[in-house]
Amino acid sequence: MRVQIDIHGVPNPLPPRPPLRRPFGIFAFVLLHVLDIYLVGGNPDLYDEVLAFYASVPGRLLEVVLGAALLYHSLNGLRIIIIDLWPAMTVYHRTLWWGTWVIFIVVGVPGALIILRPVWYPFLQSVGMA
Repeated sequence: MRVQIDIHGVPNPLPPRPPLRRPFGIFAFVLLHVLDIYLVGGNPDLYDEVLAFYASVPGRLLEVVLGAALLYHSLNGLRIIIIDLWPAMTVYHRTLWWGTWVIFIVVGVPGALIILRPVWYPFLQSVGMA
């Protein structure tokens, strides 16, 4: 197995990532947003259906998953930037990793509850808890 060396001269035994992974993700992201905006003027009825899906339970669950992935990815990226810019922080790798998870939970759980409020709030009202 070939071992790659990173910018700090540390061996990295992980295999390289597929070269088209990031460009495909960016292309898919842009395509979906352009299509979504196009539907406003191009096909308003289909746009209303897309918005209805976004507001449905499966759409909201997918939105929470997407938001969680984006939040964790951004926090983990900041952790990696800190370690790359200040190599002395490598000794605090585990602490930074746990800090990433703490911030993820503290920010992500309330965000998920807000996004899912239309799902769980009517249930709480029906059982007299809201």
